[in-house]
Amino acid sequence: MLVVPPPEAIEAMASPRAIDESLEAYVLRLARAKGQAVADLGIGATVLACDTLSEVDGVALGKPADRDDARRMLMQLSGRTHRVLTGVWMYCPLISLQSGSAFCGTLEAVEESLLVMGPLEGQLLEWYLDSGMWQGKAGACGFQDERLPLHLVSGSGSNVVGLPLERVRAMLAELDRRSV
Repeated sequence: MLVVPPPEAIEAMASPRAIDESLEAYVLRLARAKGQAVADLGIGATVLACDTLSEVDGVALGKPADRDDARRMLMQLSGRTHRVLTGVWMYCPLISLQSGSAFCGTLEAVEESLLVMGPLEGQLLEWYLDSGMWQGKAGACGFQDERLPLHLVSGSGSNVVGLPLERVRAMLAELDRRSV
């Protein structure tokens, strides 16, 4: 396995969501852009790319810009149910075999999980903001972060941390079937 991050310009792009674009289409478009940028490097291997965001009341919560933005997001989530959506894009290049060649193709999916955030206020909120654990995380919080009152209602816990393992496993199995 080789980890190749997308070019910085692609990772930072997070292009604005179109007015008529669903959140599902948006995370999938961002995952596709990251994955295609890596595939275009010509590394000749299967490429997996994901993009994750949190959503509450139809409002997308990406990665916070700073501590104040993190506070705003956390307060939106406090005491509420929210969704975590991950766009998953997988590409298997043309593979040359002795018996000929096979194109595995491209697969894409969106995984959804529902979570409930307990009340997050006072000392707990300040401790979490001081910890810096919110940095780089959609919705300014991580399912794996200690002490957060965050509970999975439905969906995949691995999806909530940005890599829906069950979905990836199924996609790899599909690519394997295509390459036979």
